[in-house]
Amino acid sequence: MEISTDDMHDVKALPGLVEGAGRNVRVARVLGDGAYGSGKVYGFLESRGIEAVIKPRRNSRLDTRCPGRRLAVGRVRELGYDGWAKLTGYGGRWAVETAYSTF
Repeated sequence: MEISTDDMHDVKALPGLVEGAGRNVRVARVLGDGAYGSGKVYGFLESRGIEAVIKPRRNSRLDTRCPGRRLAVGRVRELGYDGWAKLTGYGGRWAVETAYSTF
C-alpha cells in the first residue's frame, strides 16, 4: 500500500506499487478502475506479463494503439459491462477496495 497526495495521479503510482508487490509475490493481474485506463499502464503491465483488468471509460475508443486496451474496450461493447465484469473477475476489485478502506 502506498499513500500519496492528491496531486499524484494513480498512473504514476502504479509502477511502484506493482514493483513493491512483486518483491513479495508474483503479480499475475491488476484490477483497476478507469483512472488506470491509459496506454502507459497497459504497456507497463504487458511488458511484465501481468494481465490488466481495467474498466474502460465510457468514452473509450477502439482505435487506440494499445492492443490490451483495445481488446478491453471491444469486450465491454460486445458483452456489456456486467458480462465483461463477470468474464474478467472485475467484481473482485470491490473486495480489495473494501479492505483498503479499512485503513
